[in-house]
Amino acid sequence: MRIDVLTLFPDMYQGFLTESIIKRAIEGKKVEVYIHNFRDYSKDPHHKVDDTPFGGGQGMVLMCQPIFDAIEDLRKNDTKVIMLTPAGVPYKQSMAYDFSHEKHLILLCGHYEGFDERIRSIVDYEISIGDYILTGGELPSMVLMDSIIRLLPGVIEEESHIKESFHENLLDYPTYTKPRNFRGMEVPSVLCNGNHKEILSFREEMSYNRTKERRPDLLEDKEVK
Repeated sequence: MRIDVLTLFPDMYQGFLTESIIKRAIEGKKVEVYIHNFRDYSKDPHHKVDDTPFGGGQGMVLMCQPIFDAIEDLRKNDTKVIMLTPAGVPYKQSMAYDFSHEKHLILLCGHYEGFDERIRSIVDYEISIGDYILTGGELPSMVLMDSIIRLLPGVIEEESHIKESFHENLLDYPTYTKPRNFRGMEVPSVLCNGNHKEILSFREEMSYNRTKERRPDLLEDKEVK
C-alpha cells in the first residue's frame, strides 16, 4: 500500500512515522508513506494557499488550485482520496478494514476555516473522527493511518485484530494478568480453571454486556446488519 498525505505541516509526522508499529511496517515494506506540503503546489509567488471567503465571514478558506494540482499529480487509476473534515461521515473500524484493501490512498488535511466547496468534487470520501473541532486534519490523518496500517498483512498477527474491540460490533472483553489477587481484586475464577469452552463463553458474555452498557448503539447496528 502507498499513502500520500497532503498537509501544511509536514513536520507533525516525524514522530508518528518513526515509532512503534508504523515504523516497523514502513521498514518491512508493508506500506509506503509520503508527506507532501501542498503549499509547494501553489502558483502564487508567495506560495499562498488560502484566501478570504466570498460573501464575507471569519477566517481564511483553502483555495482550489494548490489542492487540485497536488491530487492530480499524485492520483493513479486505483487511488482513493480521503478528505479529513468535521463535515464527514463518522469513522468506524469497518471503514479501516475496507481501506486496508486499497492500493493507494491520498489523505487531505484541512486547516483554517475549511476547504473551497469545489475541492469536494475530486475526493472520494469525507471522514470525521469525532464530533469535535481540531486545528487541522493532521491528527485525524494519523488516526486513519494507524488504524489502517495495523490491518495490513504481516504488520501484526491477524488474531490480534480479529479478536479486539469493534470486531463484529462488540467491545473487547476484560483481560487480566498476574498477580491473581491485587489489592483484594481477584481475577475471575473461570479464567483460571483451564476449561477453554467456559472461558470462551465467559468472554463472549462479558463482551456483549460491556457493549450493551457502554455502546448500545453498536448492538443496534449489529441487529440492522
